[in-house]
Amino acid sequence: MTPMTPAHERRTAIATGRMTLVLAVTCAVAVGNIYFPQAIIPLVAAGLHTSPESASLAVTATQIGYTAGMFLLVPLGDRLPHRPFLVTLLTLSGLGLIAAGCAPTLPLLIAASALIGLTTIAAQVVGPMAVGLVADDRRGAVIGTLLSGSIGGMLLARAFSGSLGEWLGWRVPYLAASALTLLLACLLARTLPATTPPSRQPYPALLAESLRLLRTEPDLRRSCFYQATVFGGFSAVWTCLVLLLTGPLYGTDARAVGLLALVGGMTMLCTPLAGRLVDRHGPDPVNLVSVLAVLVSAAVLAAGAWGGVPGMAALVVGTLLLDVAMQCGMVANSARVYALRPDARSRLNTAYMTCAYLGGSAGSWLGVRAYGRAGWWGVCALVALLALLAFARPYPQPRRRG
Repeated sequence: MTPMTPAHERRTAIATGRMTLVLAVTCAVAVGNIYFPQAIIPLVAAGLHTSPESASLAVTATQIGYTAGMFLLVPLGDRLPHRPFLVTLLTLSGLGLIAAGCAPTLPLLIAASALIGLTTIAAQVVGPMAVGLVADDRRGAVIGTLLSGSIGGMLLARAFSGSLGEWLGWRVPYLAASALTLLLACLLARTLPATTPPSRQPYPALLAESLRLLRTEPDLRRSCFYQATVFGGFSAVWTCLVLLLTGPLYGTDARAVGLLALVGGMTMLCTPLAGRLVDRHGPDPVNLVSVLAVLVSAAVLAAGAWGGVPGMAALVVGTLLLDVAMQCGMVANSARVYALRPDARSRLNTAYMTCAYLGGSAGSWLGVRAYGRAGWWGVCALVALLALLAFARPYPQPRRRG
């Protein structure tokens, strides 16, 4: 094989960088479609003449649809060519957003929200595809960049949908998101390279394979356990934070939680760095530091029970540290998972992300109960306990990678 010239290498690097940027935007849009309805629930309730509790069913339907999409559709990333698969998903998601924005009644909005959740799984398809397009020593950096896009989409979607909804009504954020999603589908149809599916297994076998991989791949189980415990602590904190801030100790409103969440934007800068560290040192040292950071964040967050300015400062620092630790651990665990079976990355990702979200759901449930029994101290103790459980899994000796 003729070696590439420096000029050819530069052109290849530029093309790869542009493609990674497009895929990061894809992740941002897909993840944003999940989170932006949370900011406009009161507006939906007023517009459809229902209660906020009833209107929140639209958010629940989106989340249920997303979980179903991860299990039912993400494995098809190993069976179908990526370009038509992603374009189809984005097109269906865009049509679901149009239906939601035009829904005259709450039941129709809930049905459209379920379709949005089911099909806005592009970020989970993009990850396995992207690592297959780059060299092994670039996987961590690419995963970190894609995760930065997802974080940015989550934060910006909440901020802009709330402002846009207050200004022009609750339907406009849905219609704006649909225009952006359909435009992205057209862009991917023109720019994504053609790929060959790594598997020809029938669909039922693909679904069963995710469960089989959990049984046969120890490193997959290890990654699932690490991420489930850390994401569980993360979910417990953010579920109970609104209870703390709106309670008698601080006496703020729910908007304070949204402002505090914007602090997490710093993780957009940290995840690419974590990816480069994974490429250089492997995922295990990064995982170890991430879990240690979760343990430290639990101690810092506990000072939030003091109230006042010192308590708020502790909450800002603690949540930032927790966010960075969770996202950097996500980079490390994803890199470990994607390296296991190049022919089954989508199925591996299905098993991994399903376990992570189950851990997050369990963390939210346990966090509310810990807060009810022991207050904010109980939530912080739960985060520390989950971090200690992660240490129960053996960490291999760190080694440098060539």
